[in-house]
Amino acid sequence: MSRWRLFVPLGIFSLFVGLAAYQLSQPKDEFVESAMVGEQLPQFDLRPAFASLPGAATADFTDGNPKLLNIWASWCIPCISEAPQLERLQASGVEIVGIAIRDRPEDVARFLASYGNPYVRIGADDLSEVQLEIGSSGVPETFVIDGEGKITYQHIGDIRPGDVPVLLDKLREAGE
Repeated sequence: MSRWRLFVPLGIFSLFVGLAAYQLSQPKDEFVESAMVGEQLPQFDLRPAFASLPGAATADFTDGNPKLLNIWASWCIPCISEAPQLERLQASGVEIVGIAIRDRPEDVARFLASYGNPYVRIGADDLSEVQLEIGSSGVPETFVIDGEGKITYQHIGDIRPGDVPVLLDKLREAGE
C-alpha cells in the first residue's frame, strides 16, 4: 500500500507536464476577434481629430451605403504600411471613416500630410472608448459596416495589397 502512495504524486506531476506540453504545442492565436461582428455599431459621436475633416458618429453609417471604419493612430507603425492600400480603396470609390486612437490633432495632421488622407471623416477617440466598444483589440483594424450601421466584417492588422480585393468583396456583399 505504501508503494502506491509514492506513485500518485509522480502520476499527477506527469499529467501536469503532459498537459503543459500539449498546450505549448498548440498554434498561438494572437488576434482577438470582435464579438460585435453581426451587431449594430454602438452609439458614438466623436469630435474631429483633424481640423479639415468632420468627426465621426454612428449616424454616419446609416445612410444606406456600406463603408469602411478604420481604427488607426499616427504613432502606429503598421498604419504607415497600410496607407497605400487605404488610398487604393478610396480610389475604388470606397468611403473610409477613420477613428484616431489616443492621438493629438497635430500628429494626425503630420501623419496625413506624410502618408496621404483616404478618409472622409476622422473622429478622435481619446480614451479608446469606441475602440473597445466595437471590440477592436489594437491598431490598425478595419471593419466593414453595411448601410444600416451593422458590422459585417472585421480585418485585424494592417491592410496589405492582397487584402484589398477581399475588402472590396466584403463591401459589395454588405451593400446587397
